[in-house]
Amino acid sequence: MSKVTIQGVAGCYHDAAAHLYFKDDNIETIPCDSFPEMFEKLSSDASLIGILAIENTIAGSLLQNHELLRQSNLKIIGEFKMRISHVLCALPGQTIESLTEVNSHPMALMQCEQYLRRHPNMKMVECFDTAGSARDIAERQLTGHAAVCGEYAAQLYGLEILEKGIETNKRNFTRFLIIADSLLASEIGPTEREINKASMVFTIPHTQGALSKILTILSFYDINLTKIQSTPVVGREWEYRFYVDVIFDSLVRYRQAVDAIRPLLGELQILGEYVDSIMHE
Repeated sequence: MSKVTIQGVAGCYHDAAAHLYFKDDNIETIPCDSFPEMFEKLSSDASLIGILAIENTIAGSLLQNHELLRQSNLKIIGEFKMRISHVLCALPGQTIESLTEVNSHPMALMQCEQYLRRHPNMKMVECFDTAGSARDIAERQLTGHAAVCGEYAAQLYGLEILEKGIETNKRNFTRFLIIADSLLASEIGPTEREINKASMVFTIPHTQGALSKILTILSFYDINLTKIQSTPVVGREWEYRFYVDVIFDSLVRYRQAVDAIRPLLGELQILGEYVDSIMHE
């Protein structure tokens, strides 16, 4: 049985994504209170796999997680793009009219604000976690309380779903990375025949046109740049670190492109080579 670390409690979106990604395998998820704790667990046990949110179509990139991944010895072996859809749930027998309080993570409450504003009888109260809010209502048998969480969490804790799809923006997707120790990654990761995407991070000299030259070379080798994210290099004013995702049809051409840009870079780290995934509705 594979053990997969998640950030959050059982039933959270990381948990749901892990079970969907590994739907053909029997996995055990290991909850962590924070992303740094998750990386600590992964670094101390090379047999563990991790699932890590890296960006959201509404909130953007999770910059902390980019840095945690760069500073680790872990490799990306896959990705999973999942639609984030919220439900309103409560103890069985409760009605929307009988609710006085709705609990959830502040981001989830914000994403459902239009719906919740139509029900002023429900006071919005921020909590640490979406699934944690559902768990607390179930464990403490809190009448008059509702949780905003995923359908998976509501079912896991035996709550009744009063309304589905209450989020304002229906095109809310989170992209998760599947990460593992380098040795484990070589065993369970995709084959070279399957690989068509890569993530890398690099720095470039603080000179005119430096980034433009890199992008021109990638274009010459038919490498499709799907994401570029910059973060400042701490201690080196006005220098930046670039996180880049690329998609390609030819692994040979991709590796030729990497060899071509390497002399122009200050640092280069390949974070992982894996398979581009489709959106999971």
